[in-house]
Amino acid sequence: MKADKIFKNARVFTADKNNPQAEALAVKDGKFVYVGDEAGLSDYEGEVTDLGGRFIMPGIIDSHVHITTGVGFEYVDYGEYIECSGKKEALDFMVEYIRKNPGMERYRFMLERASLNGEDFTKEDLDAICPDNELQILEAEVHSVWVNSKILEKHGITDETPDPAPGLAYYVRKDGHVTGNAYESAGWPFVFDYVKDHLTEEQIAAAVARWIDFCKEYGVSSVFDAGFPEHNGVHERIYAHLRELDRQGKLPVYVDGCYVLTNRKKMKEAIEETRRFNREFNTEHLKVHTLKIFMDGTMKIETAAMVTPYEDTGAAGATTFNAEEIAEILKELNEAGLDIHLHTVGELSSRVVLDGVELAKKELGDAFRVKVTCAHLWVQDDADLNRFAELGVIANYTPAWHSGVIGGNPYEFWSTLLGKKRASMMYRCKTLWDTGALVTWSSDDVAYGDFSTWNPYLGMEIGMTRNTGEKTKMSDQSKTVAALPSPDERMSIEEMLLGFTINGARQLGIEDFKGSIETGKDADFLIFDKDLLTEEPEGFSFNMPAEVFFGGENQII
Repeated sequence: MKADKIFKNARVFTADKNNPQAEALAVKDGKFVYVGDEAGLSDYEGEVTDLGGRFIMPGIIDSHVHITTGVGFEYVDYGEYIECSGKKEALDFMVEYIRKNPGMERYRFMLERASLNGEDFTKEDLDAICPDNELQILEAEVHSVWVNSKILEKHGITDETPDPAPGLAYYVRKDGHVTGNAYESAGWPFVFDYVKDHLTEEQIAAAVARWIDFCKEYGVSSVFDAGFPEHNGVHERIYAHLRELDRQGKLPVYVDGCYVLTNRKKMKEAIEETRRFNREFNTEHLKVHTLKIFMDGTMKIETAAMVTPYEDTGAAGATTFNAEEIAEILKELNEAGLDIHLHTVGELSSRVVLDGVELAKKELGDAFRVKVTCAHLWVQDDADLNRFAELGVIANYTPAWHSGVIGGNPYEFWSTLLGKKRASMMYRCKTLWDTGALVTWSSDDVAYGDFSTWNPYLGMEIGMTRNTGEKTKMSDQSKTVAALPSPDERMSIEEMLLGFTINGARQLGIEDFKGSIETGKDADFLIFDKDLLTEEPEGFSFNMPAEVFFGGENQII
């Protein structure tokens, strides 16, 4: 048989449980036509490459990224970073900055909420130092924001404005009046309003081109895009650009997209819009069949929903929907042939999803076919660990977070929030893996920057070590010597590779043609000079493919 490309004398990690390793492969018309030993190549003729024992693996599948949010952040001004010890220092810094930079339409700043030492800004504080212009302070995790009255007025926010998700996404109020502080999706429209109104097609094209170049360099062949919360209009514009690229043969990366819901009152609209996206974005490398829901917030600002309250404040967060509501959503999605992907940071949010799946399955039985994925899973209650496998719920983790410094905060910080016992049991990915649950990996960053935190090999390193040391490829300020407990949650390199390949394909529903090196599947594969299976975990983040093939075509020329 004639083949386009033949590779021999390789160590091939196939991610195929029936044929886990091979030494040769042949490609024709963008598909694998042979995977096996060198003797089997006698049936094939074509251009032969002797790899001299080099390592081959399937293309990386990143199961939770933010392509469209990343485009937005390309053109957002985060603002001047404020290092302070208390509210007065922060206000003094802003006063001085405004004095030196008069007449700006909007003054933008960023700080860590913890630097306020328990104090808070009000719109009156901000109006006093900036009465005639807009002023915005972004909390460093980008999950809460403070604004002055000018911005509230611009967005039509009044004391009567309802919260998008009470207890989760809300406007802070005092004596019934909005204070100018907003949490989660209640504040995201403030942050991205300039992008929403001014983003050009040329800017979209430039940002997307940067992301595609990154994927080709690192070997990321397929992704699940987790959307642009509260900005589905911009999100749709970027999908339209991806669709046009694909029609022109210029989108080599497979994008599995979604429609995003943050406001519980827009549930019916969200399902209809997901149906529409499913119809309108349906090209070879761009598909949409998933509704993405934010079930809770983040641990750092205590909007993640917890079974056991936070140690320091006694707060417990809240979920967007309860179990019965999740069950109803699942039944509608099941009827429409759609899937669901949920942001679930806290132990209560994933429990509510599991309870909802259990209710829906009891009613629908074998007719239930929705793929359900819970993402992030910082903390899980012991009682729920076996339920992922039992109910067929997919567990998606971001292993680059699984170190002693997460989001710039040391382990001791999380101990204050959660107590030492719960803090020592964050990210129990190995425990879930061993129950038989389908576990997938992701990079989950919202800003492109230099793409350093999108590096899948960084995720693999930290997944194996739960640490960032001197050998780790990342910024020095994010490094730590102490590893995050527990060492029992460290993964093997084989588990990291499987989670970034065939398991990701199963999450996306593309396992029939991607995710492993098997005859008949798309020829997405990476060639490394080093054998990843024998590489030391420390410093693993520096690995890079020497050659990258998507659909049998070399992407690194």
